[in-house]
Amino acid sequence: MEKTIWGIHTTDDRLFMSESVIALGWKDMGDLSVLANDRDAFKDKYQSIYPDSKIKSISLSAGMLYRFLYEVKIDDYVIYPSKVDKRIHIGLITGNYRFDSSEKEYVHKRSVKWLKSVPRVDFTQGALYEVGSAMTFFSIKSYADEFLLILESKENKKIPLENEDDDTILAVAEDIKQTTNDYILKILSKNFKGYPLEELIADLLRSMGYRATVSKQGGDHGIDIIAYKDELPPRITIQVKSQDTPIKEETIQSLKGAMMPGDYGLFVSLSGYQKNAEKFLERNPIIRGIDGEELAGLILKYYDLLPEKYQSLLSLQKVYIPTIK
Repeated sequence: MEKTIWGIHTTDDRLFMSESVIALGWKDMGDLSVLANDRDAFKDKYQSIYPDSKIKSISLSAGMLYRFLYEVKIDDYVIYPSKVDKRIHIGLITGNYRFDSSEKEYVHKRSVKWLKSVPRVDFTQGALYEVGSAMTFFSIKSYADEFLLILESKENKKIPLENEDDDTILAVAEDIKQTTNDYILKILSKNFKGYPLEELIADLLRSMGYRATVSKQGGDHGIDIIAYKDELPPRITIQVKSQDTPIKEETIQSLKGAMMPGDYGLFVSLSGYQKNAEKFLERNPIIRGIDGEELAGLILKYYDLLPEKYQSLLSLQKVYIPTIK
């Protein structure tokens, strides 16, 4: 029978290890066992206790509490990555849900028999990435077999990888980069519509070494920004679009129509381009098209040189991620 494996995070390592439990917070929710076996009942209760919570937060938090009570079964496995001892603890859930009102924070508990404590280096990067989920309580799917293999080994020794270089590293690195790009695009889409996006693009160009001037609001006959690499031509005419739908060919034609002989064009869009627009760009190499993914990449590359107001809003931290040579 297929084994169910859960992952959990906590800031109270002592509680988990000394009392042989896993536990969740949200003390004000009270005893969850009085709530019906219904997700909406948990959402309604959560919203009544935490009325200022956002809709997504209500769904995620109530969902974790619901699963902890109604979906977790005795003899399921649980994975706990400890930040204190830097090890992965693997346990077997041995008890039903109980509410412990004597606790200051982690009141929702289940008893666990801890079976193994394994160094983090014994796992592939992909498994570590999955167990490092941003959620407090979650289901482990992609690397469940790896955790079970470690558990079933007779000694606490590293399971040899099929590939010495750990192929999961590349997948994890790509996932991290994609997640960061998605985050940047969400911030841009929410906070930079219309003219503010033009200002951001101009500041990004300045960070890249260009001299950039934003046209007055309303545009300059299809031109939002004019840029030069130095004091001499060519002039770069730029149009910026913050719409969420793919750009049409006709929209890019408006930029070309505003260009003068000798100009180069740059079209920047938070979204992508329709097929006819992509073909138009291929036929007109003097116009370069940048979509949201490439824009996010440029923001990452020149983030340290952007004005502080953008750094503060995006709030990114430089990290190094492993790659396979």
